[in-house]
Amino acid sequence: MSPDAAAESTRHRPRTPGAGGALEHLAPGYFALVMGTGIVSIGLHEVGARVPSLVLLVIAAASYAVLWVLYIWRAAACRTAMLHDLRSPEAAFAYFTVVAGTDVLAVRLAAEGLLRVAAPLVLFAAALWFVFGYVLPWQVLMTRDGEPILARTNGTWFIWAVASQSLAIGLSVVEPAAGVPGDVVGLLAVLSWSVGVALYAGIAVLVLLRIVHFGITARQFEPPYWVAMGAMAIAVVAGTKIVQMDSTPMIDATRVLIASTVAVFWSFCLWLIPMLIGAGVWRHLVHRVPLGYTPALWSIVFPVGMFAVASLNLGRVDKLPVVEAIGHGALAVAVLVWALVFGAMLRHLLLGWIRGRRQPA
Repeated sequence: MSPDAAAESTRHRPRTPGAGGALEHLAPGYFALVMGTGIVSIGLHEVGARVPSLVLLVIAAASYAVLWVLYIWRAAACRTAMLHDLRSPEAAFAYFTVVAGTDVLAVRLAAEGLLRVAAPLVLFAAALWFVFGYVLPWQVLMTRDGEPILARTNGTWFIWAVASQSLAIGLSVVEPAAGVPGDVVGLLAVLSWSVGVALYAGIAVLVLLRIVHFGITARQFEPPYWVAMGAMAIAVVAGTKIVQMDSTPMIDATRVLIASTVAVFWSFCLWLIPMLIGAGVWRHLVHRVPLGYTPALWSIVFPVGMFAVASLNLGRVDKLPVVEAIGHGALAVAVLVWALVFGAMLRHLLLGWIRGRRQPA
């Protein structure tokens, strides 16, 4: 969740007695850390950089475990704050990072041959996707606090589409070890891919309507808007993976259709990147919005890494050398962005720990 969204979401949030402030205000979208680290690890694995890829895999797995502990702890100790986020249009959809983070980690583990670990993770992500996909939108759309929901639509809503596409990728990768009939896996993979595409289109319309009707300031144009590109990039990867799946009735019925969309989706991603970079210049250089660490910055790492992996996959599957070369360049950028954000996070956590130690008991 971005700083402005967090401020808006927590403006009327009651504090939970006895709970630490940091835990109470833990960002619902912090699993984007796992998403960003995992996808860069996948990209490095794709190009044969085994050692750095393994290092990032360890970081992603450790982060995944720690975040689950923190989320469960928060649910128990700060229940009011958690429920507030679940019903907040600015924050609720960020919880879909849990689904996407689980799938990304599973895909990377599968690449190491750990299918017995990856398959249960994908099935767990599928269960979360079904539950979140009905509960979270219902909670948000039934919000009646006097403020228009459309005006509070933001880039985090695209994470719903990302979660759907991540499930399609996870299912395609662990298909042999999922313990589920191939026909069912194929059906679920196409279902989640199709739902992700439909959700992207619907959310894009809502975000555009929000900007047209209510406007958007430089401070409001935050990192999660990069997910608009990442959500389309992951549709490319999901599409290429589904096309390569074993024959099933649903896969065979949709293979040509899905294959014909991925190049179009990738082209749209490429077109979006200069716009997003320009928005960053407008935000930070023209309007001088301070650039400091927030968990929302992981919403930039993941789309950049996903675009790199999408380019590598599309270039290889469709034999497009130029697209694959773009993927290599994008991966170098993704590694740099990951290192900068990860370093900023460590510095932020260290300074927070030091400040906490200095406070009187």
